[in-house]
Amino acid sequence: MATSTSRIQPNDRQPGAAAVNRALSLLGAFTRQEPALTLAQLARRTGLYKSTVLRLAESLQAFGYLTRNDGGVFRIGAAPLRLAGLYRIDMHPAEMVMPILRHLAEATQESAALYVRAGSQRLCAYRVTSPRAVSDNVQQGELLPVNQGAGGRVLLAFGPDAGGEHVDVRKRMHSVTLGERDRETAAVACPVFGTDQRLEGALSVSGPVQRFTPPSVRRITTQLFSAARELTSALGGDAGVFSSASRRGSVR
Repeated sequence: MATSTSRIQPNDRQPGAAAVNRALSLLGAFTRQEPALTLAQLARRTGLYKSTVLRLAESLQAFGYLTRNDGGVFRIGAAPLRLAGLYRIDMHPAEMVMPILRHLAEATQESAALYVRAGSQRLCAYRVTSPRAVSDNVQQGELLPVNQGAGGRVLLAFGPDAGGEHVDVRKRMHSVTLGERDRETAAVACPVFGTDQRLEGALSVSGPVQRFTPPSVRRITTQLFSAARELTSALGGDAGVFSSASRRGSVR
């Protein structure tokens, strides 16, 4: 990873297309410590002429990989978030996730999905649609707001930027939303953990809001915890946290 003093300089000996290498060197110039860079800083980091940086930056901006504010400061754009989401999908093999989602959808008779964080959004990484004729309409690969819906609330509650408003979700180990993101849709979601109890995603059950009565939500939450235990164990996490949540009366 580049530091604040690193220079990501492309050269003619690198494989591939020189122009692509130069463009990628611009993206590589940003670091966690310095997520915003001026034209002069980018030129200094990459060793490229400012005119070259501007031409490359225009292409990267056009495809959403860079943004530039009125003050001339560059930042990483939104396009890499989609690629990051695809990378996260690859970390969760379909043969591990899909059987659990299929069983959960069959048990609840609602749609089951696994969401992962994608910056300020959440990505529907995997989904199995409800076997019923009427279901909610979310597609695998679709991006949704992370600050709306049960899946988003779980990703926020167990993520690195969790705030005080997420205490109840962390305590109960799940979230229930009725008509929040879409007034006709309800959802119940809980976290899935991996090695070192790292948050791997949010397991969600969703469907038409009228079917999510209090007794149905209690039943769905129990089945959701069972699926989360199975997937957490498969990913190398400690599934005991869901049993503890049930004993504390989180399922109600």
